[in-house]
Amino acid sequence: MSTDRPESTDSRAVEPEQPIGPTDEVIGVRRGMFGISGSGDTSGYGRLVHQVALPGGSAPPYGSYFDSVVDLLRAALAAGAGFDAAVERVVVDRDELTLHIDRDHLVAVARALRDDPALRFELCLGVSGVHYPDESGRELRAVYHLNSITHGRRVRLEVSAPDTDPHIPSLYRVYPTCDWHERETYDFFGIRFDGHPSLTRITMPDDWRGHPQRKDYPLGGIPVEYKGARIPPPDERRAYS
Repeated sequence: MSTDRPESTDSRAVEPEQPIGPTDEVIGVRRGMFGISGSGDTSGYGRLVHQVALPGGSAPPYGSYFDSVVDLLRAALAAGAGFDAAVERVVVDRDELTLHIDRDHLVAVARALRDDPALRFELCLGVSGVHYPDESGRELRAVYHLNSITHGRRVRLEVSAPDTDPHIPSLYRVYPTCDWHERETYDFFGIRFDGHPSLTRITMPDDWRGHPQRKDYPLGGIPVEYKGARIPPPDERRAYS
């Protein structure tokens, strides 16, 4: 039996594995399994239609220690811009508390989380980048994972920036451990962390074009840019002092 027949063009949607909630944010639609079209695929994967959704805001009570963290942060920010201006939404998903922070208030929120004795998130575990190319005006995200050694708690801060203005304040002055993490996120995603002491590439060569972990970066067919690379002697290398 011949299998040489064109890929199905049936556009009927297949139910996603997890139902989309009423507050979830649909940011795109994926068709097929691997993004390949016109290949003569007969596996049936070409008919898959999957909505890409992010969890929406959660309503209190949040459960666990999450309510306490939100209430304490609200009180800590009362003397400044205020909780409602700084925190865009609170998301509880998969037993994690995520605070979506307005980028203009990121440093103030991080200082409050670190310095308030009842919060004491004294350690930043790392910074990672995310790229949602179809979410207009919020394409780039930086995600900070904070840990309270004192109270045994964790919280995630998520900050967005548009592709056209990829600037987010650096948290280096609040959490010095962000130094190399923010450099790596800049290197791979192109997010510019304003106020970082030395925002240079950390993995790719200085003259590398593009940011390899963005979803609009080509997966193949690019020149091998390492060929002929030269490593300078130690006395000619960059210094950060």
